[in-house]
This record gives sequence, structure tokens and C-alpha cells, in this order.
Amino acid sequence: MDRLSLEAAVMASFMGELEAFKPGNVSIYADGHNMTVDDFQQSAKVSVPLLCQQTHGLGTRILNAVTATREAVACNTNLGMLLLFTPIIMAAESGFKNEKELHQRLENTLSALTQADADKVFQAIRLANPGGLGSADSQDVNKNPDCSLMSAMQLARNRDSIALQYTNNFQEIFNFGLETIKDYEKRGNSVKWAVVSCYLNYLSVMPDSHVERKFGPEIAKQIKIKSGVIAKAFNKDPEKSIGLLQDFDKQLKIKNYNPGTSADLTAASLLVYNLTR
Repeated sequence: MDRLSLEAAVMASFMGELEAFKPGNVSIYADGHNMTVDDFQQSAKVSVPLLCQQTHGLGTRILNAVTATREAVACNTNLGMLLLFTPIIMAAESGFKNEKELHQRLENTLSALTQADADKVFQAIRLANPGGLGSADSQDVNKNPDCSLMSAMQLARNRDSIALQYTNNFQEIFNFGLETIKDYEKRGNSVKWAVVSCYLNYLSVMPDSHVERKFGPEIAKQIKIKSGVIAKAFNKDPEKSIGLLQDFDKQLKIKNYNPGTSADLTAASLLVYNLTR
């Protein structure tokens, strides 16, 4: 895939995620958590060329993008998306004919990751300083790793849904998120509505690991249950569910609950959709 086309797909995915009303997160419909739509737009603008820099490895691309983001907006807007987007981008660069082949290329990309990638990614995470980071008994991100990035992700997979994607070849992205967007869009709905459906479906089946780290498993479970009710109503009739989305957004933001991991998974699902449609 040529670089211009790839950059266009990546930018469209950053922007498409912002254009979808995702309760609890920033979108064109609502700011939140001391961040604005412009923060995310500026972050995308500085990140996309760095993510598509083919002469660099995964760790360097992510670290460069996090550094540029911090310089542009002085906050963590996109760490999760950078972690998910970069291996997909690298897989696409090697060429693919269809969704299945892209998924196979991704497996090759992930299996080639090294300790040097882990070191750069750990630096990027420390620089982004995401909420609820905490510490771990083994391969603590606050220290330098002594293993490959895949080994580090294996250790984190049970507490972080982004790490889980690295260990299962992005199964949730390809087999759940992407399929949700495709199915919803096929029924005559806009891609924007399909992305909202994708987000709500993620929230309703997987406790958001960002919320879980910051506020505990019980809060994450409560949000998951509430999301299931809203997802059911939205998938039946999106236009009549706007009030539900608005009320849920207010409820989450009043308590500073930010289901950011679900938004990141949604954005990555949209990226695969944009690359393969």
C-alpha cells in the first residue's frame, strides 16, 4: 500500500473516531476530561506522518508520535490508538489483497517485535503517563524491560485490553469490532453510526480496562451493564437513542469515568475497515 493512501486511511480513522458520539469520551458532540476535539485533531495531525515512517520500527514510531503529541497538546490524547494503530499500519505496508491477508501480515509484524521495541514503547507509556498506570511485579513499565515487547504484553494481557490484542493477533479488532462496523453499515446506516454501535458493543461485552485500572472492577462492571441496555436500544433505532447517549455521556463525565480503551479499540476497528473496504 502506498504511503499517501495509508496516511489518508489512518487520518480518516482518527477523525472518524472523533465524529462518533461515544459516551464518556471526547467527540465533536462533547469535550471532556479537560480535553477538546482540537486536542485530538492536533494530535492526529502530528502523529500520522510519524506512524507511517517506514524506515522506523514499531517502538520508535510510537515513541516519536507520543513525543510529538505531548509537544502539540501537552496531554495524553492518543496513546492507546498509537499502540493499536502502529502494528496494523506496519502490516498494511507489507502489502495485502484482502482482510484475511492483512490479518496474516499483522501476525508476522507482531512476531517480529523485539526488546528494543519494548524499551521504546515503555518510554512512550511513561511519557504519555496514562491514568491508573500503577505498578506491576514483573516488567513494570516504570522500569526498563528485559524481555521482548510480546512477552511484556503477555504479562499485561489480563489487565489491559490493548495488551491482549498484541497477544491474540487483534482478534477483538478483526472478529468483533470490524464485523460490527461492516454489519451495521450494510444495513443502510452511515459509517458514523456504525462506529457508535461498535463503541457501545465493546463497552457492553468487555469491561473497559482503563476504567477498571482507575476506578476498580465494580465500576467497570456497572458501566458494562448499563452499556448493554443502551447498545440494544441504539442498535434497534439509533436516531431515537440520542437522548440515551447524551444522558449516559453526562453520567460518565460527572464522575470522570472515561472508557478510553473502548474508544481506542473502536478506532482501531475503524482503521481496519478503512484499509480493507
